[in-house]
Order: sequence, then C-alpha cells, then structure tokens
Amino acid sequence: MQSLSKVWLFCVLLLVSSVASANLTIEITRGSDQALPIGVVPFAGSDGMPEDVAQIVQDDLDRSGYFDPLERSAMFEQPNQSDDVQFDTWRSLDVRYLVVGRAEQTSGGFEIQFELMDISGQRRMIGETVTVRGNDLRGAAHYISDQIFEAITDIRGAFSTKIAYVTAQGVGDNMQFGLYVADADGRRSEQVLTSDEPIMSPAWSPDGTKLAYVSFETERPAIYIQDVATGQRIKATSFDGINGAPAWSPDGRRIAMSLSKDGQPEIYIMDVANRSVERITNNNSIDTEPAWAPDGRSLLFTSDRSGGPQLYQYSMGGGEAERLTYTGNYNARGRFSPDGEQIFLIHRSSRGYQVARQDLSGDRLVILSESTRDESPSVAPNGTMVIFATQQGNSGVLSAVSADGRSSFRLPSAQGDVRDPAWSPFLN
Repeated sequence: MQSLSKVWLFCVLLLVSSVASANLTIEITRGSDQALPIGVVPFAGSDGMPEDVAQIVQDDLDRSGYFDPLERSAMFEQPNQSDDVQFDTWRSLDVRYLVVGRAEQTSGGFEIQFELMDISGQRRMIGETVTVRGNDLRGAAHYISDQIFEAITDIRGAFSTKIAYVTAQGVGDNMQFGLYVADADGRRSEQVLTSDEPIMSPAWSPDGTKLAYVSFETERPAIYIQDVATGQRIKATSFDGINGAPAWSPDGRRIAMSLSKDGQPEIYIMDVANRSVERITNNNSIDTEPAWAPDGRSLLFTSDRSGGPQLYQYSMGGGEAERLTYTGNYNARGRFSPDGEQIFLIHRSSRGYQVARQDLSGDRLVILSESTRDESPSVAPNGTMVIFATQQGNSGVLSAVSADGRSSFRLPSAQGDVRDPAWSPFLN
C-alpha cells in the first residue's frame, strides 16, 4: 500500500497489474457461525435448461453469510411444491427453511414457480411465478434469491445488483486496461471500455445507468461519464493535474471529486448539468477520496492534515471538517453504510491494510477482513457486504466480507489481476 501522496500520483498499484479475464469465480472463504440452515431443492423440470436456477439461488444465499445451505446429496426427498413437503423429514435434517419449485419452457422463454417454506412453523411464507424472457434464467434466479432473503431477514436482497471493476492485460508498454460490469456474483461480465492507458475509480450513478471513472487515455487523468447500456460518454473534467476519485451525490445531480488544478489535491463538487465546479476544502494538505452521506448533506473524505491519512466529514452547511478516525495512523477510503450510521474504510493495523468498520456514534473501530493488502472498499446497497480489492499471492483479486465480519468470499479472475470494485445501487 502506498502513502496517501503516492496514491494520488496516479495509483501505481494499478499500473503494475497484470492479466484479467472477464467472469469472476466465487470462492467462499469463511462462513458465519450464525448462518440459518436452509434447503434449496432442485427445481422440477430444470433438466436440460441453460442454467440450474435452484443452484444459483443456493449459491446466492450461501455467499450472503446469512444462510448455510444443505448439500443436495443430503436431501432424502426432492419435493417441487408446498403440498408435498414433509416437515418432519426436513426438521430431522436441521433445516429451518426450504425452497421448492419447478421450471417450464414457454414459447418466449421460461416460467419459474418457487415457494419458500418455514419448516419450524410448518407454513408457506411466500410463493411466486416468475416469467423469464429469452434465456435470462440467471436474472430470474437472482430475483428469487432477493425475495427469499427479504422474506426471512426483512432486509432487501442485493443479488440482482451489479459490480463494476477494472482489469489490466499484458505487461510494460503493452498493457491494456478494461472496465467491466458483471452480476454481483461475478458472472455475465460485459466490457464497457477498453484502453491502452489506465482506467480507475469507477463510480455508479444513483440510478445505476451511468458510470463515472478516471481514464488516462489522453495521457493525463480525466473524469468521464458513460452510459452503461449505450456506451455513450462525455469528458466531464480535464483540468491540469489530478482529476480523480469521482463520487455521485445521492440525487445524481452532482459529482464530488479530487482536483489539483489550484495546487494541492482538494475536494470539489461538479454540477453534472453545466459542469461548473465548486471548491469545498482549502488547506495545505492532500484531500481526496470523497464519499457522500446517504442524505446528501455531508461528505466523507481522506486527508493527511493531521500528519497521516485520516477520515474527515464536511457538512454542506459550511464550517470546519470534523475528524472521524483516531485509531492508528492510517485510515482511508471511507464509505458510508446505506443507513448513514457506520463507515467502512481501509485501516492499517499491525498485520497490514485491512477493511474495517466504525460506528459514527462512537470511535470503536472493528477490523473485518483477514487479508492484509486491501484497498478500494465498496458497500452493497443493502449494507450487508463490503467488496474490496486485495492480493492473493502475486495476483490482484476481489473479495467481500460481511458487515459483521463473520463471513467472506473471494472473486478471483481465472487469469490474473482485478482492481477497483464498485457495487451498484439497487436496479429494480
């Protein structure tokens, strides 16, 4: 991990990345000891279909950290509707919830029926028929996972969301960079930009239709805004010096960023409609990595004004920024939880650079990740997980950890490095 000043000398860590492939592969690295036992029975009629919907649902629930799915090989029976469920059988397997369903091909796609059963209460919790257009079975599976997750936890599911991330291919002068968008499980990746020069810091608009990012394609950093669906884009800023770390406001009308056009890197806010910029911070330190509070009334940012990188909060009403972190001598890249009550950040501990959480009601800092070279945390829109970049051997990979630190998974590329993840907002 570089010092804060070196981070803003164009993120050297990204420049030395090697190869990356499109799809990412999930590896569960730590399960929660409080996960709820659940069974997801293979859906009847799904043999020969392009995707195993029940397996995707099971995998979604597994990586959430909230559930401990029963292996299919341990299932005594495989009912496909609620009337066929023998509650005593599943209770003997310590299953608390059960998902059953069936799939049928139609002229325009597929029809998926699913039901969620409460085994302890011996009742049907929810059931629905999902119509699938074309071959979008993965999308249907993620939707079903969202419904199940919310029905049990009362937390909105985030399986139908997306992640954006940056890759690099080649070495030295022959490197090629790519910006990808994929499902939250790393599958169905699509390249939305390729360049011979570095790309970094992707950030989703609050409606999930656009990405702001930094590109060096004109040999100096500039911030671009790109429509994800059409690929159309505009160059938003290209001032002398650093143009970096874009962050959309909750209403989508403004983007906070770090610019050095007037000297040291400072926090500015750009009006998206007319491209005018307003300077927010003004001192002799480095101010960077802004993040909006969910209510849009304040900004979180990293500054070395206290002698080392720490997190500060600036209220839009004016006045001095308030220092939020005091544990250790390095706390950076802060991100708010969706409810605005916590911040997630990179903290330098005795072990290295790790993802941590701090409640805004106090100064207690809790380390969440077990890896030691972490960077670029991004919070799921339901606040249950944090995705971040880290190192696995000599390769850069994406990892995710639950907000309570009890469960985690890894999304390595089959061929090499991946960096700078950004979790989308809810898309439906």
